[in-house]
Amino acid sequence: MEITQGVHQIKVPIPDNPLGFINAYLVKTREGSLLVDTGWNTDEAFDTLEQQIHAAGSGWQDLRYIVITHAHPDHYGLVGRLVKLTPAKLVIHAIERSFVEPRYLNYDPLLDEMAEWLRINGVPERVCSTLSRASMAVLGMVAVAAPNQIVHGGEHLCLEGFDFEILWTPGHSAGHICLYERERRLLFSGDHVLPKITPNVSMHSQSIGNPLADYLSALHKVSNLPVDFVFPAHGEVFTDLHGRIEEIIQHHDERQAEILSVMTGDPHTAFQVAESIRWSTGGIPFAKLPPIQMRMAVTETLAHLELLSAKGGLEKSFINGLVWYTPATVPGAR
Repeated sequence: MEITQGVHQIKVPIPDNPLGFINAYLVKTREGSLLVDTGWNTDEAFDTLEQQIHAAGSGWQDLRYIVITHAHPDHYGLVGRLVKLTPAKLVIHAIERSFVEPRYLNYDPLLDEMAEWLRINGVPERVCSTLSRASMAVLGMVAVAAPNQIVHGGEHLCLEGFDFEILWTPGHSAGHICLYERERRLLFSGDHVLPKITPNVSMHSQSIGNPLADYLSALHKVSNLPVDFVFPAHGEVFTDLHGRIEEIIQHHDERQAEILSVMTGDPHTAFQVAESIRWSTGGIPFAKLPPIQMRMAVTETLAHLELLSAKGGLEKSFINGLVWYTPATVPGAR
C-alpha cells in the first residue's frame, strides 16, 4: 500500500502474537530503495515481504539501505536472510549492535544475569527460572547478520528526493532509532510512538541509564517536529504526533500515581508492586500470565519504580539480598 508518494507500507505477519503484524516500510526512488524493519524469521514473513516489495515495483537488488529501528526479533529477525540477497547497507544503532551477540548467539551469561536480576527484584524462586528463560522461544525467529553501517543519531541517509535524519530515541530499547524526513514531514517511528498501544519500557539486566526517563525525554524530543504522517511499526499510519505523545505521557503519569497508591509505608519489591496493579490481560489474573508477559510486567513496573526513585518519590534500599522501594518521607516529595 502506497501511503504517500514513494512510501509503501508492508504488513508482515507475526505468528502466534496478539499484535498480528509488524509494519515494514519501503521507500522507493529511481536511485534505489530503503527498507525500514523486516519482520520475524519465518517463511511466511519472508514471502510476504518479498511479494509486496515486488508488487511495489522494487526488488532485493534495488535496496540501498535496510534500517533496523531496534534489535527486537520482529524488527531484526529476517536480516540474516536478506543480506544474502541484496547489496543494501544494514543500518543499526551502536547500542543495538551490542545486544545482538548476548541475546541471539552467546546467550547463556545473559540468562544467568536475568535470573539474578529477577530474583533480587522479588520474583519468587518457583517462577524465577521460567521467567528468565521466557524469551528463548523467539531465538528461532532471528537470523543474525552484522550491520555494515553503525549509527549514533544525527546521521543522514539520502536517496533521490529523500533526506532521512536518524533520531536516537531510547526507551523501548536503549538504541532505538526513528527516521525523520523534514522536507516531506514524515516520521518513521518504529516502536517509539504507536497509535493505540504504549510500547513496553522495561528496566532489566541490559538496561542503560533510566529507561523510562530516557523514553519520556525522547518523546519530548520528537513531539514538536513538523510531521504530516507518522509511520509506526504496529497499528495504522496516523497524523497527530503531538496529541498521541500527550496521551502516552498522561498514561505514564497515571501509572506512576497508581503505583504510589498501592504502596503503603511498608517496603515493596518490584514483583510485589507488579502483582498489585492493573494490567490489560483480557481477564487473566497476574499469577496466571504467560511467563513472557509476567516478566514484562515486572520489568516495566521496575522502570516506573526507578523513575519515581530518581524523582524523590520513593526511597530504594538493598536488604537481605533484595531491592526494596518505600514511599519517600522527605516533605514535599512526590
